[in-house]
Parts: sequence; structure tokens; C-alpha cells
Amino acid sequence: MLKNGSLDWKKYEYITKYIYETLGRESGVNIEGYGNNCRVKGISGVNHQIDVLTSHSDGIHIYKTAIECKYWKDKINKDIVMKVSEIIKDAGINKGVIVSKNGFTEDGISFAKYRNIGLVELREIEGKEWNGRKRIFDIKTWIHRPEILRTAIDIVDKNKKEGEDVKIDKVKIKLSDGNEVPFSNYMTTFKKELHKLDCWQIFSKGYKLDEAFLINESNNSKVKIRGIIFTGVLTKLKSNLKFYPVDQIWLIMKSIFEDRTFTISVKGIIREDKN
Repeated sequence: MLKNGSLDWKKYEYITKYIYETLGRESGVNIEGYGNNCRVKGISGVNHQIDVLTSHSDGIHIYKTAIECKYWKDKINKDIVMKVSEIIKDAGINKGVIVSKNGFTEDGISFAKYRNIGLVELREIEGKEWNGRKRIFDIKTWIHRPEILRTAIDIVDKNKKEGEDVKIDKVKIKLSDGNEVPFSNYMTTFKKELHKLDCWQIFSKGYKLDEAFLINESNNSKVKIRGIIFTGVLTKLKSNLKFYPVDQIWLIMKSIFEDRTFTISVKGIIREDKN
């Protein structure tokens, strides 16, 4: 999964590396390096840091591409394009690409086209770009919830255990045939009855139990009972339900000069948009 917390410049570099590595796998593109440790020495003797450096071979020659990542709030202008152009020229790199979060200025685009520098916009998907794509659906609806208001147990010897506090998950009913049934099963059955009624209608129902015992496993007590009476109501609550797709689209990548668009999902699946 690619998405892990908020996006920052460091994650932006890694995601850029991941995208070019994934897209170039079938055509033999390799990642030579990325991040602060990726440096190349130019003919000037100066070391240049490259955000992502890729290479591929046609069987005779090796071609390298330097990718500059700009996780900036501003658009990239011609000065940045000029800097990248000079770096690849000094380093003997064949191609330069600038990846920007917020696009490029007009002079930046014009100068990049003149110097044959690729421009790519990579950012989180937004607005109308969601049309026809998977996303979170927010649906307002009503929830019907059955609630048990009162539970009365008809105990044979009421002086013995009346008023005892019990934990529901520790209580069972031992029937006359010897079978033991969790007390919660009777509660579930009663709630199903409530679902058949109109909302806010108070309803009571008794379950007759012959020769049965109430067993409290918390203290190993056992009392003889005649039955159980539940009183409840079906409530109605307004709620906003959110439905999440298994793998939501997260980023969109647009190649300015090649006129190609890709989407990247949270789990790292890359797909090209086809018109």
C-alpha cells in the first residue's frame, strides 16, 4: 500500500520512483538510484544530486534519465527548467524530467519544450477528475435498531436469587432435556421480533420454560425458572453511512507533452486513462 499518512516531499520522491519503476518494468527501465544518496559527477567536476535516476538499453547504448521531483506549492517556472537542463548537460545524462505537484508556468512549459525537458504533473485527484472513478460514497439513511428495555425472569424461588447481578455472556439456560442454551440466544430471538414491528411501539413477549434452570457461570449459581419476559422497542436513527471501495484512486499523473494520464491507487495499482 502506497498511502501511509499525509504526503510530504520524501514520500513524493519515493512514489515518483515507484511509478517510473513500475511503468518501465516491461520495457527494461531500471532505477539507478534515488534520494539524497543519488549523485552524479559532471564534466565540470561538480557532483549533482538526482532525485530519481533511471536507465534503459537498446542493446547497444545505455540511455539515462534524471527525474527532478518538486513537491512545491508554487508552479515550476523557467528558472527551474534551466537548472535541470544544465545539470543533465554537465552530467552527460540523455534526458531530464521534472515532476511537479502544482504544475508549471507558461514560460516554464515553453522553455522545457525548447530544451526537450519532460514535464509531469503528479498530485492527489480532485474535483471533476473524480467523475466515473471509484471513491468514497457518503449516503444518508435511517438505521432501525431494536432495544431491550427490560428483562424479567420468572424464578421459582424468588427469595433465593431475586436482584442478582449477572453478566449476560456468562449466563445459560439449562432446558429440561439437558441442553444448555446461551441466554443471549433468547435476546437475539426477541430482537428479531422487534424488527417486525413499527418504530417506537413498546412490545413485550414471554418465553415459557418448563423445568429449566438459570445458570450463572460467574459464581456457579443455579436457580430454577419458569420463563423469561422481554420488553423492548424498535428505534429509528438518522445516520451517514460511508462506503469505502477496496482500492480507492489516490493520485493522478499527467504527462504534459506526451498527453498521457495515469491514475495511482492507494495500493499502488497504476492504470492509464484511455479516451
